[in-house]
Amino acid sequence: MERNNKATNRTRSTDGRAKDRVDRVDPYGFERSEDFDYESYEELMSEYLVVLTRRSIKWSKLLKGKSKVQKNVKLKRYVRKGIPNEHRALIWMAASGAQDQLEKNPGYYQSLLGAQHDPKLVETICTDLNRTFPDNIQFRKTSNPCLQKALYNVLVAYGHHNSAVGYCQGMNFIAGYLLIITKDEEKSFWLMDALLSRILPDYYSPAMLGLKTDQDVLGELVKIKIPGVWQTMVDHNVMWTLVVSRWFICLYIDILPVETVLRIWDCLFYEGSKILFRVALTLIHHNQTLIQQAQSLPDVCQTFKQITHGPFVDECHTFMQKIFTEPGSLPMATLTKLRVTCQSRIIAEES
Repeated sequence: MERNNKATNRTRSTDGRAKDRVDRVDPYGFERSEDFDYESYEELMSEYLVVLTRRSIKWSKLLKGKSKVQKNVKLKRYVRKGIPNEHRALIWMAASGAQDQLEKNPGYYQSLLGAQHDPKLVETICTDLNRTFPDNIQFRKTSNPCLQKALYNVLVAYGHHNSAVGYCQGMNFIAGYLLIITKDEEKSFWLMDALLSRILPDYYSPAMLGLKTDQDVLGELVKIKIPGVWQTMVDHNVMWTLVVSRWFICLYIDILPVETVLRIWDCLFYEGSKILFRVALTLIHHNQTLIQQAQSLPDVCQTFKQITHGPFVDECHTFMQKIFTEPGSLPMATLTKLRVTCQSRIIAEES
């Protein structure tokens, strides 16, 4: 952080007009906030663009214009170091199994759009359309093309495809991000299916059992790996759902910076839901001293909001390296075992 401040001060002293050089809208269509720190961003991007250029060259050599990829150790390593935006749709589709589903079901997406729609589902989705990324110019009615229509289509199609889930809040943000990256309704639909049907176990069903389970699993992992924070939560009677439910249900959208979220999603599509735990544990572990200083329940909640901002999460390349080292070992077998235990407990409590 100190290095960041020195760098920022240096930029300001030599030339304080970063605001004139940096676009008011980011590469994904999001308008920058009033208090956006243009100088720090310019400094950060000058370093990150070097990384992006290097990775882009390596990816181009790896793919050599191919439209299909096979999962292997090399590809996993490449994914962890970040997928260039121009290749994201291809790799997300291949890694998640969405491409296979699309090819096995030609015309299925269009048939969902052409079928008769449940008026209640349509009404619920329409209510949320204007609330989806009001700060993104691509979702404005004046935009051409306007992603709002595409968003409506993907959500309505998915609601009919998976009637057990239908539609619930949070899904609009996920579909929105998928559309921003793929610029393709059908691909976004199948990626949504991969996330909700396979990668995230039962997060969006009416009972949200998978979501409740994973919040409790995180609590158990914190108890093992960061016991001081776990004790703070117990002392102030803070339930995990109070501080992390949005992390899980929105997959860090509107929690962490856009570039960092996309880097997390690169790994989420390739490695599955354990990535969500790695991110959460890294945020908590890195800020454990701060969390343990909390004096009350509101204090704890405020601190959990605070730890999702600042240089640690802005520097997405370094942050992504940290998520694979800071939380330590996290075998899938451990997660599976904890999920069984936590889910049984929740079912027992709710019955």
